[in-house]
Amino acid sequence: MPKSRLHQLSALGQSVWIDVLSRKLVHEGELERMMKEDAVVGVTSNPTIFQKAIASGEAYDEQMKELLSGGETDAKEIFLELAVKDIQDACDLLRRVWDKGKGQDGYVSMEVDPTLAYEREETFDEAMRLHEWIDRSNLLVKIPATKPGLGAIEDAIAKGTSINITLIFSLERYREVVEAYIRGIERLVSAGGDPSLVASVASFFVSRVDTEADKRLEAIGGAKALALRGKLAIANAKLAYEHYREAFSGERWEYLQSKGATRQRCLWASTSTKNPDYRDVLYVEELIGPETINTMPQETVQAFQEHGEVAETLEQGVDEARQLLTQLAEVGLDYDDVVLTLEEEGVQKFADSFEELLEGVRSKRGELVAA
Repeated sequence: MPKSRLHQLSALGQSVWIDVLSRKLVHEGELERMMKEDAVVGVTSNPTIFQKAIASGEAYDEQMKELLSGGETDAKEIFLELAVKDIQDACDLLRRVWDKGKGQDGYVSMEVDPTLAYEREETFDEAMRLHEWIDRSNLLVKIPATKPGLGAIEDAIAKGTSINITLIFSLERYREVVEAYIRGIERLVSAGGDPSLVASVASFFVSRVDTEADKRLEAIGGAKALALRGKLAIANAKLAYEHYREAFSGERWEYLQSKGATRQRCLWASTSTKNPDYRDVLYVEELIGPETINTMPQETVQAFQEHGEVAETLEQGVDEARQLLTQLAEVGLDYDDVVLTLEEEGVQKFADSFEELLEGVRSKRGELVAA
């Protein structure tokens, strides 16, 4: 048997990624340890993660001083210089995983400026800039799954850029994300490109769905509504996976696969449990299945290693998941409004974190200049 619960989970075909990145994590051996002991084979980042990393300690001071002495004063450019170095170093550490698995895992993700989430061309331009700047085969550039973002995703894929599509909440938007990926691959193939060099994951957010739905169900009240709490997030993900199975089969996909294209795997994001009444590994245990990824915070990694139950669960209860959507509508929960609200709030939260991050850079810049 594999040596840990997460190794057992990996043996069922689900990859373990973590949603934390810092210079300390890479350079002091913690990421290396997690790769060995916790089966970690990928890393994601976002503005909130970098904001926490840069704000704590002095790990970034030396590089920032060098940038300031070289005349760089723009807070966003300083941040990008700091973040790109972390991303490159993490990519280099995970490169052996990427090589061994022939590009299946070993990826590190960096997000485009979230304030551009509703700007198609600007998002595409920044995605291409990060792709060229970081210059690592195992980089995934993250683009939010807004309506304008879909066009940028398709365009980037068509240019041969590997993309992590983030902030997916709705089943309809997920279908659009898959279509954007497939169209991008089709364009790449028709232009003579090599799709085997392109990877993509669709990051479907989980726990936030229950947080928003539960709040509304409690406001509705009554035994029927309250009995439905804590169920929508898992049902949503299971129905997304059903679409994944359907979309990446049949003649259209098989032709692209014959040219070397790889499936865009579902990535379960936001998998820490927000409600203390729910099991702390709920969003790992209930979504285990092949050709998927679960990106976890460190506390969820630790909790699953201690008491997680490993079994293929992702394709169980799919009919019940469909029935749940009907039941939610019957008690008055507007699914479409829930997922739209979550998308808008998700973009805003990342934008707020980005501004907080830049303000922290400005503050640190002032301290270093004064010193």
